[in-house]
Amino acid sequence: MVAEQLLPRGISDARVLEAMSRVPRHLFVDREQADHAYDDRPLPIGFGQTISQPYMVARATELALPDASDVALEIGVGSGYQTAVLALLCAQVFAVDVLPALVDKARERLADAGCQNVSLAAFDGSCGWPEHAPYDVIIVSAATPQVPVLLLHELRDGGRLVAPVGGFDQQILTRVQRRGDAFETLQDVPCRYVNLTGRYGVGRDKPQA
Repeated sequence: MVAEQLLPRGISDARVLEAMSRVPRHLFVDREQADHAYDDRPLPIGFGQTISQPYMVARATELALPDASDVALEIGVGSGYQTAVLALLCAQVFAVDVLPALVDKARERLADAGCQNVSLAAFDGSCGWPEHAPYDVIIVSAATPQVPVLLLHELRDGGRLVAPVGGFDQQILTRVQRRGDAFETLQDVPCRYVNLTGRYGVGRDKPQA
């Protein structure tokens, strides 16, 4: 996967490549999808959700510039795969999902993968998780019409937020880095994620932020 998919597509951060090679992706997919676990494409995990393709996980992680001392937050746990990659690269990872059943599954899979520095919870994470803020890294693993403002204010000075920002059919993977009270934005590659739900996501109503 690393040699045939990630390196040829420009993933170059050695720590990210090592983490991607160490996380057993087959543990994070349903049994009937095991034969396709290392394909470079998203796979269904139930509840209308997917595990993101390896390239997008690698690129989002690379953009986030994780460091071994960082505290990270992931919005949209899903299968737990992105969480597991962050767990190898950061000191502590907090992750949330609005679907309790997915959180329960992800917790089991992360335990099977030996991830001990993660804490999961089930609630509307579109507002972040202020209890453990500030964060050095925030990765939003679901499409959002714009970056939720509350998440930006949970970043530590110098912290990086990565999110797929755009409409229903296509987004741009975007990094926002905090510089004091200012925020620097970098737009990267086109992508397509499932939609973020909740008060500050897509949900059933128009976004409120």
